Amino acid sequence: MDILLYLIPIALTLGLAGLVGFLWTLKSNQYEDLEGAAHRILLDDDED
Repeated sequence: MDILLYLIPIALTLGLAGLVGFLWTLKSNQYEDLEGAAHRILLDDDED
């Protein structure tokens, strides 16, 4: 049971870090153009 004293704060800290990272990506508009990457993979931009 003593291990829970360590695991619960570690889990909460990692969860909070994940939430902060997700909110940071939202703020920096990482999800603005979701279809652009899907279309770029189909384009043939090879210049020989």
